[in-house]
Amino acid sequence: KVKSQLEEKEGKTFDVFTAVEFKTQVVAGTNYFIKVHVGNDEFMHLRVFKSLPQVNEPLSLHSYQSSKTKHDELSFF
Repeated sequence: KVKSQLEEKEGKTFDVFTAVEFKTQVVAGTNYFIKVHVGNDEFMHLRVFKSLPQVNEPLSLHSYQSSKTKHDELSFF
């Protein structure tokens, strides 16, 4: 659901977009920290926010980190 948001921010499309790991952080909603394989040996770390059910807003890409590898630790950012 956030692939198009990332593609817009990066100015390119991703043929491969596979989540391989995630962590969560409860705030006034939930932050999802997701390691995504985007092709070759490239990975990106995404921070995606999911609002509380009563707010009912769509998932939003809050921030991301590029130039990551498969072995980079997924941490809160």
